[in-house]
Amino acid sequence: MNTAITFLREVRTELKKTSFPSRQVTVRNTLIVIAFSIAVALFLGGLDMAFSYALTKFAL
Repeated sequence: MNTAITFLREVRTELKKTSFPSRQVTVRNTLIVIAFSIAVALFLGGLDMAFSYALTKFAL
């Protein structure tokens, strides 16, 4: 039990040292991730459509 309490105290001490990003930075990074995810999804969707077309047209 003593070990758990010591661990939790150390966690609390370390969390006080942590610096969290501002709201502006968090929103900006979130938008970057969303935009990148959409771009990758469109790219992979395009590849999928191209391969599907090629297989339908030439292989089947």
